[in-house]
Amino acid sequence: MLFKILLWRIFPAIILAVAIAIGWLASTDLPLGTFFATVVPLSKGILPPTIVGHGRMKGTPPVPDDMMPQSRSDGQTLELPGGHQMPQIGLGMCCRPTAYDDELVYRSVLWYLLLGGRHIDGAHLYLNHEAIGRGISEAIRRGIKREDIFVTTKIFPTHFGYKSTLHNVKEYVKELGLEYVDLVLLHFPSNFPLLSSPCSMQGKNNTQCRIETWTALTELRESGLIHNAGVSNFALKHLKDLEGIGAPIANNQIQFSPFEPEHVMEAVRYCFDHNITMTAYSPLGGLLDQKKAMVDSVLNDIASKYEKRVSHIMLRWATQRGFAVIPGSGNPDHMRSNLDIFQFEIKDQDMNTINELKHGAKGFTHIDVRSVD
Repeated sequence: MLFKILLWRIFPAIILAVAIAIGWLASTDLPLGTFFATVVPLSKGILPPTIVGHGRMKGTPPVPDDMMPQSRSDGQTLELPGGHQMPQIGLGMCCRPTAYDDELVYRSVLWYLLLGGRHIDGAHLYLNHEAIGRGISEAIRRGIKREDIFVTTKIFPTHFGYKSTLHNVKEYVKELGLEYVDLVLLHFPSNFPLLSSPCSMQGKNNTQCRIETWTALTELRESGLIHNAGVSNFALKHLKDLEGIGAPIANNQIQFSPFEPEHVMEAVRYCFDHNITMTAYSPLGGLLDQKKAMVDSVLNDIASKYEKRVSHIMLRWATQRGFAVIPGSGNPDHMRSNLDIFQFEIKDQDMNTINELKHGAKGFTHIDVRSVD
């Protein structure tokens, strides 16, 4: 009896639900982005805006109407090709529930800029360009100069290709409500399984698609619509594909924390040797491993020594390694304290101790892009 119920009622219902979900995702402009915008809030027990609409999620508080810009953060900058300066600490606009609600995104960006931050990291995949743009526009209205704000976005492999890149990056700039974007990155070396791009649909391989996309970014840089072009999640072999082609690679944004495996340093050393700046996403361990990182005994001992939070030790360690960091937060108090990490410095002995954590790290999630074509 139970088997019959499962066979004729429950299983068909599950199959129907999956089919409806796949059909719904396929109908969106960026199915993978919609998937993440739905799953990330659900993983925290929160109904996502993709289902219930924007403006209903709780989180980032409203910004007071009379709040004006505070002094710019004392944070350091990294020099990009052409002399542009990228603030070494920024606000990541991904991978937390509040990054997918337009109202909370607007508030987060406005809070961050008014508190002294000047670096916003977004992407097409995050589906929040317009909300980010509204926050920037309001910050400018309150007195912050556009040229003091550094804005990054990314083009996902589903949109790789020469003509596609020219078209889509122009759309990103419009969505953001800006005259130019400071940095555009290739978000990942190639598409995920079962996904395609305008380039791959022409029968071109992943290397050819990266080069086509890079050629388009080079032209956009020459036109002034973007100031710099870079990459994200690129291993050494992917970086070498672009050697001597078009614009210099300004930045490689990778997953980086004290718990990353040693092989990650292969790409890091190449970048530093070739004047390519590095940005660390998930510098606190990421969506899956942050709780584990926060209770690490070595980091807690060092944090106690400096009378700082573990998160601040991790961020300062990365910046002292020469990385920019883009921790995500919708909490103004966390933003404010993150912007203060340059008020102290970790001593060499403690830096070396943290450097060694990767050798004993177990159970931490890492995306190994070396095997990606």
